[in-house]
Formats: sequence, structure tokens, C-alpha cells
Amino acid sequence: MVRTRNAVLPDVEQIHAIIQPYAEEGTLLPRSMPELCENVRDFIVAEEDGRIAGCGALHLYGTHLAEIRSIAVSPQHKGHGVGRSLVNALLEEARRHTVSCVCLFTRIPDFFGRLGFEVARRQDLPDKIYKDCVHCPKLADCDEIAMVLGKVPANTNGLRDARISIPLVQLKP
Repeated sequence: MVRTRNAVLPDVEQIHAIIQPYAEEGTLLPRSMPELCENVRDFIVAEEDGRIAGCGALHLYGTHLAEIRSIAVSPQHKGHGVGRSLVNALLEEARRHTVSCVCLFTRIPDFFGRLGFEVARRQDLPDKIYKDCVHCPKLADCDEIAMVLGKVPANTNGLRDARISIPLVQLKP
């Protein structure tokens, strides 16, 4: 049975251990121990049989937008519904904060599509672009798919009007 809960500081070491292999292979952005400690309140963990089986975070930009990030499941817990439980818990947290749109960037759009997310244009998510993507070495050659659940914000504090040139990634058939 998978149970989700808010992460606490003593969980950081296990969260780091789950994220690190994904970061090493380039699937997730690396997260240092100090960064995880600083942002532990954004994280939810999934437990199965008393051990942390996965983690994920919800980054709030405002009531107009939040981002699901750092979804990771330990290899021995894949296929047990841990990822789905994490996403559902993070969406519940977004609802609690009355967020109208949740975004994410992924290389596995089929998984998130089954949870109701739809492909979006990265240009329509300037909060995310200016927060993280501008620092990414893959900015001009991004292989992640932007996805949203909810209504894409019409205006995000004037950022939508800013000129950003970021190439779109097309889903492969």
C-alpha cells in the first residue's frame, strides 16, 4: 500500500538518493543536499512498507501557476502506482493553494497524459522559463515536453509579453 505525506528534513537523504541516479543519467535536474533541505517543504514522499519509494515537488509561482518537478521513483518500486500517487498528491496540494494551472516538463508525456495533462507550448509558461530554463545548458536544444493541467494563464505579471525565443519540441509518433 502506497501512502503519501509531506516531506520533512530527515527525509532529505533518501530523497537525494532517489533523485541522484536520474540526475546522473540526465533525466532530472540535479538537486544538492543543501538545495533539498532548503526546499523540503515543496516535496511530498510516497512510502511503501515503511520506506520512501518516491518523491516529487510542487513549486508555486502564484495562484495562476504551479509546477510539478523532481518526480522520481526508486527502481524497486516502479510499477506499483507510486508515480501516480505522487502526482495525485501534488495536484491535491495545488488545489489546496487554489492554483488554476499546473505545468511540468517531461520526457514521458504518455504517463502524464494518462493523468489528464496536455501538451503545451513552452513559450506559454514564461514563469518556468525565466526561473529555470534560462540556466539550463539544453535551453536551445531541449528534449522535454511541456504539459499542463488546467487553463494556461493568460497573463503572468507581464512576462507573457516578453520576447522569448525557445524552440518547440514536437512529440514523436
